[in-house]
Parts: sequence; C-alpha cells; structure tokens
Amino acid sequence: MKNKIRFRLLAYFIGSILIFSLVISVVFSLLFSRHNMEAQKAALENRAVRIAETVSIFFESDLTQARGHGHTHESRSGHAEIYDQYVRFLDDITTGDVWIVDRNMEQISRGHSHHISYKDLPPDAETVVLEALGGKPTFSESFGVFLGTPTVTIAVPITIQNDYTAGAVLLHSNIADISNVTRGGFFILLSSMAAAVVISFFAANHMADRFTKPLGKMKLAAQKISDGNYAAKTGVSQDDEIGELASVFDNMSDKLESASLESARMEKLRRDLIANVSHELRTPVTVIRGSLEALCDGVVEKPEMVREYYLGMLSESRYLERLVSDLLDLAKLQNTDFTIEMGDVDMREIVEDAARSIKNIAERKNIALDLSISGEIFPAKGDYFRLRQMLTIVLDNAVKFSSPGGAVRFDLRFANGGIMVSVRDEGCGINSEELKHVFERFHKQRSEENKHGTGLGLAIAKQIADRHGISIEISSELGEGTEVVFFRSQ
Repeated sequence: MKNKIRFRLLAYFIGSILIFSLVISVVFSLLFSRHNMEAQKAALENRAVRIAETVSIFFESDLTQARGHGHTHESRSGHAEIYDQYVRFLDDITTGDVWIVDRNMEQISRGHSHHISYKDLPPDAETVVLEALGGKPTFSESFGVFLGTPTVTIAVPITIQNDYTAGAVLLHSNIADISNVTRGGFFILLSSMAAAVVISFFAANHMADRFTKPLGKMKLAAQKISDGNYAAKTGVSQDDEIGELASVFDNMSDKLESASLESARMEKLRRDLIANVSHELRTPVTVIRGSLEALCDGVVEKPEMVREYYLGMLSESRYLERLVSDLLDLAKLQNTDFTIEMGDVDMREIVEDAARSIKNIAERKNIALDLSISGEIFPAKGDYFRLRQMLTIVLDNAVKFSSPGGAVRFDLRFANGGIMVSVRDEGCGINSEELKHVFERFHKQRSEENKHGTGLGLAIAKQIADRHGISIEISSELGEGTEVVFFRSQ
C-alpha cells in the first residue's frame, strides 16, 4: 500500500485531535456546568436580595400599623391588596417562582397562586425557611418535588428596622433552564471542535505532504543510485531533520560518484599496468628465450659469440630483476596500509649518501657531480632509506640523460621556511607534452640512454615524496636540461 506514512500521520493527527476534543469536552462539561450553576445561584441570590429589600417596605408598614399608628381597617385592607398585587407583579417579571414567608411561618404568599401551607411542602422546607429567618441565605433543591420539576431555591431574610427579620423570600429557578444554558454551551463547543477537526484535517494533509514528498524524492534518488546513476540528487532543501537527512544522502551520492570514478580510474590503471608489464616483459623474455634456443640448438658455437649471448641474457635478467623490484616498491608505497618508519633524520647526511652512491656512475660517464650544501644541520622527520632512494632515482636520471663531459648540480638549502633540495642536469631535456606524464607508471623516454629503464623510477620517487609530505616539481627545456625541486616546510 502506497503512502503508508502519509495515512499513518493523518490517522495519528486526527486521532490526537479527537482524543484532545473528548478530554476537553468532558472537562468543559464538568467545569462549565459547575460554573454555570454557581453563576445562576449568584444571580438568583442577587434577585432574591433585591426582592427582599423591596418587600421589607411592606413588612415595615405592617409593623407600624400593628403598633397602632391610627390606620383604619380600610387602609390596612388597601395595603394588603397592594402587597398582593406587588407579589403577583414579581411573579410576572421574574424568571422564577417567588414565595414570601412571614415571620411566624403562618402564611406563604405565592404570586398568582393561592396561599399554601407548610404541610404541603417537602420535609426539609421548614429547615430552609428557618435558616433564612435566622439571617442566613440558604440554597436548596428539595422543592422540586412540590413544584413538579427539578428546581434550585434560594431563601433570603427580609430585614427591616434594627436588623429585625420580618420574613423570608424564597425564589425558585428551574434547573432545566440552567441545564439548557450548559447544553447550549456544550453544543457550541462541539460545533467548534467539529469545525476544528475538519480544518485540522486539511492542515494535517498539507503537513503530511510536506513530510512525505521529500521522502518520495529520496526514494526516487535511491532507486536511481541503485541503478548505477551515482549523480542522482534528492533536490530536497529544508532546514530540519529531513533536510539534514537529504543533505547526508546527497553527500553520500557525491562520494559514491567519486568512488565510482576512482574505481573506473583504478580499473583503467590496472589494465594499463597489466598491458605495460606484459609489454615490458615480452622483450627480455623473448631475448632470453631466443638466446637459449640458439645455444641449445648449436646455432652459436664460437666461444666469443656464446659469451656475447650469455652477457645479453644476463643483462635482460638484471632488467627483469630491477623491473620486479620496482613494481614491488611501487605497490608497497601505493598501499596505504604499508607503514613507513618515520624517525629523526638529517637531510644533509641523506644528500651526501645519495651523492656518494651516484658518484661512481657519474665518473664512468665523465660527468661532474657538483654538490652544494648551504647549512650545517637539516633536521627532519622521515624514513632515511626511502628518502635516499627518492634522491638516488632523480640523480640517476640526471646522470643518465646528461651528455659525457657535462655536469649535474645537487643543492641542499633552507628556503621559504623549509628545506629545499634541487637536482639540475645539462642533458637533452623533456618536451612539454611528455613533462605532463613523467610521474606516470611505465612512462619513459624512448632513447638510447633509457633503453634499460623501467619507467617506474619517477613514479616511485613521487610516492615517497607524497608519503613524507614533500612537494616535487619538474621543469625542463629541450636542449637546456632538466631541474627537479623537492620542498618540505618545517
């Protein structure tokens, strides 16, 4: 099934929203219902207190009449009628049922209804009224049985002169009205949450797209890489964890491409090496075989010719030995696991040792070796014998390609904050096209001077220089000679 992560994200998000909505609904229902009930009770008590303050005027008038201030029976009857009208008026304008109880608990006035007696009231009604007559506002829900509907009742005292409690006001409010307000609020909450869920679905869908599309791009790039296209990129650029993953993926792609190119290059080098080695081996093997066949078949019988054939085979066998030795050295140096024994060395000693080893060869060709050392001690870190080998290779080439009677200048000095060694000859020089390939394996000048060369010397010297952090540069002009410069900073 496609887009599994997308559907999971949507499911998790919508599930979280629904659970959140359920929790909010339950908490809201409990807290809002309680809050609404408390608010309704406070409003009910406030209305009851104001009614009690108004009714207290009538009770105070009745008290004055009872004390004999000269009011006639007609005036008292008129006063009672006004009182009854006021109670009915209260019953009309208030949202609840208003009862007024006198001090002696003998009469309960009830708006448009007839007066009622205590015997018809619930068992704890008298307790509620007594607490109110005692000056304490009291709530009760026991009057619902009498009124025929769930009701909350507030009983407040009617206080007149000198804090005298003349009666009590009982104000009833239908609980259903309070529940309707709560249900209305709950319905609004549910409607809002339903709208929020719908809107959140589209928002979650958009966010899921932003999350899954980069993954799709990375999947496509991975498929291309698995098919061998290491240049494939994700094309994802985000400042988050997915962007970091895509960046790492692209970096891996770059490295795979580089590794692929390097692998192709190494494969080409391997094929070239096999071809070059085969080519280099063919000539001496052919010479040795031809000489042995001639000797075995008795084609050559003269002692001087036999000796010449033996010397030719000896020369070719020496060439084979040198070729194998150079190949082994080059293979070791190119292997990163092959360790070079680094130690404290003096470049002056190495330079002098290399010059001594080449001196005899130079003398046989009547070539002057001019050694110049500007300094006493040239401390460095390196492998003494490998550094000597590096310099010997270059010196041997300088002598090999120099004409008899020429000179090779060999210098050691401090320069540019490091140690510099230069070898300059006065030989035939190297053309600019060949100069680009002098460090390649089996690249050699096809000349009489180099007929016994393997084409591996400068490649070995370059590897030794690289392993020691030494830079090597060659400059040459045809007919002018060649200069090789080694430099290592300190």
